[in-house]
Amino acid sequence: MSYYLAMYSPETYETFSTSERSVSGFRMRQIKQAQKIHPGDKLVCYLTRFSRWIGILEVTSECFIAHTPLFFPKENPFIVRFNVRPIAWFDRDISLPIREDKIWKELSFTKSHDKDSSGWMGKFRSSLDPLDEADGKYLETVITEQARIQMPYPIDDAEFKRFLSQKVWRNKGVVSVSVPVDSDSQDENPDKIGSLRDSTRNQALLAGIGETLGFSVWLPGYDRMSVLRAWAARDGTLLDALPINYDDVTRRTIEQIDVLWLKERVIIRAFGVAHTAAVYSGILRMADLLALQPNMAIKLSIAAPISSRDQVFQELQRPIFSLLERGPLSELCSFISYDSIEEIASLSHLERMSDSVLEDYEEFAE
Repeated sequence: MSYYLAMYSPETYETFSTSERSVSGFRMRQIKQAQKIHPGDKLVCYLTRFSRWIGILEVTSECFIAHTPLFFPKENPFIVRFNVRPIAWFDRDISLPIREDKIWKELSFTKSHDKDSSGWMGKFRSSLDPLDEADGKYLETVITEQARIQMPYPIDDAEFKRFLSQKVWRNKGVVSVSVPVDSDSQDENPDKIGSLRDSTRNQALLAGIGETLGFSVWLPGYDRMSVLRAWAARDGTLLDALPINYDDVTRRTIEQIDVLWLKERVIIRAFGVAHTAAVYSGILRMADLLALQPNMAIKLSIAAPISSRDQVFQELQRPIFSLLERGPLSELCSFISYDSIEEIASLSHLERMSDSVLEDYEEFAE
């Protein structure tokens, strides 16, 4: 028996809670991980945005593919499924905060971190990631105990509803969107003289990764001097001009994107690199690009601190971004954390890999 993480947004938590709780679904991109899970394994369930443990599900079947309605009435993103049996499932007001001392001080991925830090959040990269056996057993113990005693940990109803997605109809089906709330997040702290902002350093890391993978790299003109303080580009890697034939509006839009990887004349990947105060502007550039050129087959990502992940997902699910001709931006643009970028940059034999290595690190809004 093994333990795996299952992450629920407020919307999917509400939907599963009101169902028979006999089937749990995941996206097709998680099929390889799902195939490693077998009957008797357990899904330890976590509520995003509120950082709470919400239950444990025992897997009772191998994974299977089904297109019948599960969460949405027509179009189903959660087609990789398991039959499951709830061992425990909480109403939201008795869900367990991860920052409770009895949890925080025991889990291997939290106990060495300050509760106000974001370093521990890298564990919550994707559903179906394995949990350390000791962590899984401990969480099962405290969750089943909470199911028995039902200690209250109230969540404000109005606050919870602010995070619930809405749905808009497209000609291809229904799309989940959200209306972002005002954020109190601050810009990254000013750096000491002579050092780089985190956003600039990660812009440089992405440029270096692209170079190592064999791509040409584009950086906006106004960023080049600062990025080149951290990235020693080889001759011929950093492009002086984009080798593309588009109208002036499209060209100017593309030129503002923080990092581009190109293979000859083709843009392969585009990255918006954001600190907390600039998340929306990076996403808007991606939306502008798709609105201008809906047939461009570019892989899009927003890079930001792990603490900004929920904000990125919330912005990607704005109603206006669900109506792009190519499809909802939340399904086309991924999130990749600064921690993941550093991990990719440090991989041995990176030069022998392809850009598909990013698929093991990028996340999409659920």
